[in-house]
Amino acid sequence: MVINIDPKFDQLNQLIVSTPHLFDHKFNLPISMHTFLFSTVLFFIYKTIYCCIGPIKQTVTLFLNLEKKVWPCSLLWLCCRCCCWRPSTYCCTLALSVPCSEAEDSFPFANIWFSLLSHVSFISCLLILGKNTKVLEGLPQPPTITHQSPKDYIIDPRENIIIHCEAKGKPHPSFSWTRNGTHFDIDEDANVVMRPHSGTLVVDISREKADHYEGVYQCTARNKHGTAVSHNIVVRQSRSPLWSKERIKPIVVQEGVSLVLPCRPPAGLPPPIIFWMDNNFQRLPQSSRVSQSLNGDLYFSNVLREDSRNDYICYARFPHTQTIQQKQPITVKVLNLEAINDTMAAFYNDTDLFSEDPVDDRKPTFLIPSGSSSSKTVLRGQVLEMECIADGLPTPEISWTKVSGDLPAQRMSYLYYQKNLRIVNVSESDAGDYRCSASNRLGSVHHTIHVSVKAAPYWISSPPRNLVLAPGENGVLTCRASGTPKPSIAWAMNGIPIENSPKDLSRKVEDDTIIFTDIQIGSSAVYQCNVSNGHGYLLANAFVNVLSEPPRVLTPANKVYQVIKNHRARIDCTFFGSPIPKITWFKDSRSSTLDGDPYIQHDNGTLEIHTAQARNSGKYTCAARNMLGIYENHVYLEVKEPTRILKQPEYKVVQRGRSVVFECKVKHDPSLVPTMTWLKDDGELPDDERLIVDADSLTITDVTESDAGVYTCIMNTTLDHDSASAELTVVEATPTPAVVYERPDPPTDLELTDQKKRSVQLTWTPGDEHNSPIQKFLIQYEDSLHHRGHWHNLTEVPGTRTTAHLRLSPYIHYTFRVLALNAMGFSRPSFPSRMFKTEPAAPDENPKDVEGFGTEHDNLVISWKPLTGLQSNGPGLRYRVMWRQKAVDSDWTTVTVSNNSRFVVSGTPTFVPYELKVQAVNDHGVGPEPAIARGYSGEDLPVAAPENVQAVVLNSTLAEVHWDPVPHKLIRGHLKGYKVYYWKERSLHKHNPYHMEKLILTFSGNHSHGMVPGLHPFSLYSFNVRVYNGKGEGPVSPTQQFETPEGVPGAPTSLIVTNSNLDTLTLEWSPPHDRNGRITGYTLKYQPVNNSNELGPVEELALLANETSVTLPNLKYSTRYKFYLNAKTVRGAGPAISQEAITIMDEALMSLLDVDVGEEGTQTSHPIAQLPPRRPPHKAPPVSSFGNVSSSVGEDGALISWEYWGPEKNVYVEYTVENSEGEEEWQKEQVNGSQNVVLKGLKGGLSYRVRLVAKGHNDQPPHHSEELLVTVPAVASRQVDIATQGWFIGLMCAIALLILILLIICFIQRNKGGKYPVKEKEDAHTDPEFQPMKEDDCTFGEYSDNEDHKPLKGSRTPSNGTVKRDDSDDSLVDYGEGGDGQFNEDGSFIGQYSGKSGSRDTAEGHESSEAPSPINAMNSLNSFV
Repeated sequence: MVINIDPKFDQLNQLIVSTPHLFDHKFNLPISMHTFLFSTVLFFIYKTIYCCIGPIKQTVTLFLNLEKKVWPCSLLWLCCRCCCWRPSTYCCTLALSVPCSEAEDSFPFANIWFSLLSHVSFISCLLILGKNTKVLEGLPQPPTITHQSPKDYIIDPRENIIIHCEAKGKPHPSFSWTRNGTHFDIDEDANVVMRPHSGTLVVDISREKADHYEGVYQCTARNKHGTAVSHNIVVRQSRSPLWSKERIKPIVVQEGVSLVLPCRPPAGLPPPIIFWMDNNFQRLPQSSRVSQSLNGDLYFSNVLREDSRNDYICYARFPHTQTIQQKQPITVKVLNLEAINDTMAAFYNDTDLFSEDPVDDRKPTFLIPSGSSSSKTVLRGQVLEMECIADGLPTPEISWTKVSGDLPAQRMSYLYYQKNLRIVNVSESDAGDYRCSASNRLGSVHHTIHVSVKAAPYWISSPPRNLVLAPGENGVLTCRASGTPKPSIAWAMNGIPIENSPKDLSRKVEDDTIIFTDIQIGSSAVYQCNVSNGHGYLLANAFVNVLSEPPRVLTPANKVYQVIKNHRARIDCTFFGSPIPKITWFKDSRSSTLDGDPYIQHDNGTLEIHTAQARNSGKYTCAARNMLGIYENHVYLEVKEPTRILKQPEYKVVQRGRSVVFECKVKHDPSLVPTMTWLKDDGELPDDERLIVDADSLTITDVTESDAGVYTCIMNTTLDHDSASAELTVVEATPTPAVVYERPDPPTDLELTDQKKRSVQLTWTPGDEHNSPIQKFLIQYEDSLHHRGHWHNLTEVPGTRTTAHLRLSPYIHYTFRVLALNAMGFSRPSFPSRMFKTEPAAPDENPKDVEGFGTEHDNLVISWKPLTGLQSNGPGLRYRVMWRQKAVDSDWTTVTVSNNSRFVVSGTPTFVPYELKVQAVNDHGVGPEPAIARGYSGEDLPVAAPENVQAVVLNSTLAEVHWDPVPHKLIRGHLKGYKVYYWKERSLHKHNPYHMEKLILTFSGNHSHGMVPGLHPFSLYSFNVRVYNGKGEGPVSPTQQFETPEGVPGAPTSLIVTNSNLDTLTLEWSPPHDRNGRITGYTLKYQPVNNSNELGPVEELALLANETSVTLPNLKYSTRYKFYLNAKTVRGAGPAISQEAITIMDEALMSLLDVDVGEEGTQTSHPIAQLPPRRPPHKAPPVSSFGNVSSSVGEDGALISWEYWGPEKNVYVEYTVENSEGEEEWQKEQVNGSQNVVLKGLKGGLSYRVRLVAKGHNDQPPHHSEELLVTVPAVASRQVDIATQGWFIGLMCAIALLILILLIICFIQRNKGGKYPVKEKEDAHTDPEFQPMKEDDCTFGEYSDNEDHKPLKGSRTPSNGTVKRDDSDDSLVDYGEGGDGQFNEDGSFIGQYSGKSGSRDTAEGHESSEAPSPINAMNSLNSFV
């Protein structure tokens, strides 16, 4: 019988066979699966909310508290996948520290489930990492096979055949196939197609049987750089043949004998899975007596009466075809001796056929395997399965041993009640003899299985790796593999055996290695390594790509790295190039490379700082350099302050019903956003309104017993976290007296034993602990010989010990005492022990920190750190000082000194190296041989100046100074460096003042050149160079000069608006303070700005260099304009100064709007206030070092300009609010060597006091300029005119249209046809009244003959209630909107009746029987509109 099953049932059936012990009923799921699925959903919800966004510790704690026994390792590993989105070592460490539960075993699909879900996370990680690969897409690359079908490819005959072959390369490779060793022409077979841009074959089997395409396939991918081949893909059709039809006779056996029920399933491909079930699809029970063998047969060691049944059915499951076949049921009848005789007697005339005795108990014999020994061969890495099934009564017990060693406990398992021994991942160590034993109370039997382990080829370390080489480089391809027997290795190039491939002088083949020497362009190829023996083969492709590529840095530019202070910082510089680039790191000014402490540069380009400090913050430049060029990338490092809990929550004891507050005050880096989280007993806080979480505290009101526990506050930032915990104890309202905790009593009964020259044993008796266990004992000593009255700590011992072995020093008079420590603090000291004196001895050590230096040019000072009294070991301590010149072969000169820590040697030559030794000596001997220290005699000033001093001007602000280093002998001391003195002689521009300012640049170390930054363009500079040592500076070199070229000018000093009229404005400005060359002209740009702050078209105007004002005509009145002005030199345009101004309104419109106009004609109600009056330039020579201090206020801030002649380097601007309450601190703004700065962030409507400060050395008072008052105009918020907004206009139009439609509908219902000319109405009524629309029935009123006394609708009514009528002036024109009425050609009036503003009359007119007038309808309609 064939049963087609769904894939889901296919998995369940496989589960039944592999794990029968988990199921109690047919197809039942494990009990924990429901919990598992529920937990999975919760996992993804919390993963999204917390693991990638929120605090990680709280997340994982919550996960693990859901149901700890359900989480498999795969799930915890998947939690760590959150590191792809949010890097956090803490997450993975915490997750993986939890032991894996048995849920992974109880639900085998868990690995499949989570493997699939994990790949989703993993692919997202690859997408992030794949950004850098786009940079390398343009590089040529030989083909690489990326995906291929397995070697043994079993296909389903009911589905199309898909043989995979994917490859990458540049250019993209083309594909071809071989079948059974010959070319497979795909175009000739209509059933076979190759997918576009791929080598994958798709075979349509709807017109041809699948077995027609069985065979050995191999894919080839090639481009112009090489050819890659796949392994051989053996395609075979899966087969599930039917069971042969047979009639199985019932089996009748005597109780107690053994029995074998054969299964003998049909041979399928792959082999089927065998299991035994009954007619109800229930698994047949198995035990140590009844079990299934490896070949599927069912064995009974002995049969019982209950084994009788007629539905022993063997099932064979074929996984590829998703079918299950069953054998015909087997009937087994088990009879005892009496039943057999009674049954057979009826057929044989009551003859007793079975007269012998019943089956007796018997000793075991093996049913399988047969004989006393057998052999088995298994391949390395596969599964070894051995079985022993025995016959016997009682049922034998099976045991296993390994004759030649121990069984691998970690890799082995017993199946079918220890009848099967299973060893996974077999290795060579598993070879040997295995013995299975079957025993019962009557005896035992043994069988030995000899296991041989062979090995198909396997890689020793890894397959051959691709090589990317530059022309002229060397490389090696290695194909290291092993196997049993030893495999053979064959090389091929581009799919051709290497012995038949073109010769290459740079290539040499040596067994499993190909060596490339001095490789050249054109040698790119794909090499195949085929390793094979009788058990299999390995095929690997590895290309050699010869590239000549300049360096590239793949790390994103301007990336910002953040790290916590005192933590390790790593800055990446992922690079590529051929030849391999050399990586160099610079910081900020790039004065020197970062190749020493505290920086560590790794081979992959990463720069590491082991302990990051605030000074390490800044801009870092990674330079990749090879022979083809250089590539630089800039990144930034920010070192943040750590997060620390300053005030931790404290232990609380609170009565029930009261409130408690836990404080948790935190300090963190201000640039990091903190997140405070509170936990209770490592879980979430209960959802209870009594728990109030504030910024730095947790308050619990109306405390109950359930609130007791440990509360933890966690402060998280994006970089670090800190936590602290405290316990809450809840007591009754009338608590019993609490336990009193106190410091322990001092120890007593100190006793000294085991006295030796340099050691003694001290014992004591502990005092009362006072309800707090003693944690440790502190032993102190007093030296009454050298430091009487001073106690020193000697050692500490745990609180569980009451004795200590003390190591002592010679020549000390010891007295000991002991202190005890518990949670409340230290006890009082014990009474001192008796005195113990150690004998004197020679010193054990010599003085440390021996140094040699000179204070004068002809002396040598030898200094050292003297020994303490404890180190002297005896009386008469003195020091033997020895010295000699290092370069001269001379004897040691020795002097003995005492009570001193230095000795001066006079008359030495200047700056000569010496070897030094200092040895300790006392009355009992000398110390050990001292180590040799080195020093120099005194320094003197250098006697030579640097030569060949010259300057190379690099640009208008930077020059490079070169010199020849001074010979070492002429420096006469430790070379400290070189100093470049430079000063500005004069500016090359006549307008700039003449001043001299000497500056010094110091270059530490042995340099021969240096950069001079911060120069003024278009200036003449002088400079000289001096060498200096520890004594001072040497003579000055000859003074040289250089000129800096012109640069771009600075911004104009000021820009103000004058003479604002209806359509003109006048702009006045001052030339730039820093001209940096000859001004060639100015560029003025301006554009209008509307009420929505939208900028209009830009107008540009070129101005001459000698102009300082311009009048702009033809401007729009009442319009705000924005102006930009910059100056130009031959080097280009400088920065612009901006200003805003408004042309005044039309006078008539201004009188209607009643708007104030200022003195300059600027609208004072406009948001942009007038600029403060311009300060006249101060031409007198300054009293201080500052002069020409001026200010101007623009949109970007206040521009402060000045001139400075002082020698101080540290110049900055200070400002504060004028007339502020209290004494506010001055705000500081650095100027970085320039003479102007823009103060940003000033508040509108305030005045600021501004001054310039020049600060010299710490001991010199700073110089201040005169204070400058800068007023920032108040800027009102720009209002948006709602009447000009599109949405408002559209809304009004829609409302009007709806009202018009409603009125027309009412008019049509009321109108019955017919015209009512106004002329007729005028004849009938000398004073017509306009009747309004009636509100109750949506009709229009009529003209009435009897209501002339009523007031006209829409007219004003006097206070006395009468209507004033003017016979001479009353006309239709009075009630129209315009001044003139309009008439048709026939004289009829088509104007509008419209009442002037007034309240609506409450009285309603009487309806008329006359036809309605369209004139009234029009009037009513217009009144609504």
